[in-house]
Amino acid sequence: MKVDLLPLSRVSAALAAREVSPEALLESSLERIRALDGKLHAFLRLTEGEARAAAKAASQRRERIGPLDGVPIALKDIFCMEGVETTAGSRILKGYLPPYDATVVRKLKQAGAVIVGKLNMDEFAMGSSTENSAFGPTRNPWDLERTPGGSSGGSAAAVAARMVPGTLGTDTGGSIRQPAALVGCAGMKPTYGRVSRFGVIAFASSLDQVGAFAQDVRGVALLLSAIAGHDPDDQTSSTRPVPDYAASLARGVRGLRIGVPAEYFGEGLQPEIDKAVRAGIEVLRSEGCEVKPISLPNSPHAIAAYYIVATAEASSNLARYDGVRYGHRARATQLLEMYERTRAEGFGAEVKRRIMLGTYALSAGYYDAYYLRAQKVRALIRRDFDTAFATVDAVVCPTSPTTAFRLGEKVDDPLAMYLNDIYTVPVNLAGLPGISVPCGFDNKRLPIGMQLIGKPFDEETLLRLAHAYEQRAGFAEQLPPLVEHAGR
Repeated sequence: MKVDLLPLSRVSAALAAREVSPEALLESSLERIRALDGKLHAFLRLTEGEARAAAKAASQRRERIGPLDGVPIALKDIFCMEGVETTAGSRILKGYLPPYDATVVRKLKQAGAVIVGKLNMDEFAMGSSTENSAFGPTRNPWDLERTPGGSSGGSAAAVAARMVPGTLGTDTGGSIRQPAALVGCAGMKPTYGRVSRFGVIAFASSLDQVGAFAQDVRGVALLLSAIAGHDPDDQTSSTRPVPDYAASLARGVRGLRIGVPAEYFGEGLQPEIDKAVRAGIEVLRSEGCEVKPISLPNSPHAIAAYYIVATAEASSNLARYDGVRYGHRARATQLLEMYERTRAEGFGAEVKRRIMLGTYALSAGYYDAYYLRAQKVRALIRRDFDTAFATVDAVVCPTSPTTAFRLGEKVDDPLAMYLNDIYTVPVNLAGLPGISVPCGFDNKRLPIGMQLIGKPFDEETLLRLAHAYEQRAGFAEQLPPLVEHAGR
């Protein structure tokens, strides 16, 4: 198989062994993007000049900086990159050129990564299908009539289609794990505070977290090691030291205790997903894990609580887009008229819906009934996980209740769309780490994802479990039809 079709960790090894040069690898990546992105629409823009300069610098170094040196990486268009248009998938930020790099972008550059471009997403990360992008939807490389999930759909599709070996995304309620499941790659949301949010365009500040996509778990581990760590520019970032995640994968999983929550295997779960995830659990049992039934009784209330907390924070965060300082400004003769027209023209329907919901939840007379109550439910959900982690090391469950659905299928039914995140949202409310790994296919040959949830700042255990499963299951090098038809 060609080097550029290999998972990230093997691409890194090929660069280290000088089996391929960074420039050749970049050109292969750009060639595949040009060949496939007209069908997928994963990218919003390429950064070819910056990428070629970075690849040339990587080639000229006598010694590699680290495992990402010379590796093509792409970014969800929610990360500020100096001098590169950054829109968060919204018309209101069209033309915005950040004057600085987000911390994670700076860290990738310091690691020698070759940043290829910016990826499509649901507007301001609000969505589960990438259909809310102001610039058109992204398609799933396994079936072009279906969604790749969201909001980081471009990031997931770019990895699944082998356009780049790795990407960054953000996860506020499942926006890394759900698309990873729907396109058949690995995607991890670390613990809240593990990765800096400085320079990341905000949706819901107490829930947003930066994470990584790769075709293999080791690739996710390499990306996470590069971007994790304390940042004085982000007061919510943790000062805890960052382990060598890739090195920890060799430790195995024998003796680890995994919990299976009854609440995550009930009504609404596609039977093929139930069967595939349970088979995945048995693989972990055969690797020496102890499997225990657990209960997370408040999880059924997570969606309701999430869509109050997240929309309330969004209504506050998005108040800054008024046409005065940056981005789109509508023509008007009066200041208030300019505000109203700018926001009416700049925001899409889903963003407007969430701003209105959040403003209502925070309004006088309703704050206690909605926002305060949602925060109390959030505390109960966190307590459920704390109780479970007293007896288990990780929780295993489905990532999404269904495989990839058709584009347009749920766009007019917001509640049906919101329920796609029913298994991922509790992790964000509790601030925990979670990873999705491929665990099979349904009868339409659409990928299925298995989710592993861990204790706070215990990404190591999740990566070990995910890696152990991946080695046995063998899904990391499966190619979607779009890539197979394009030729190896």
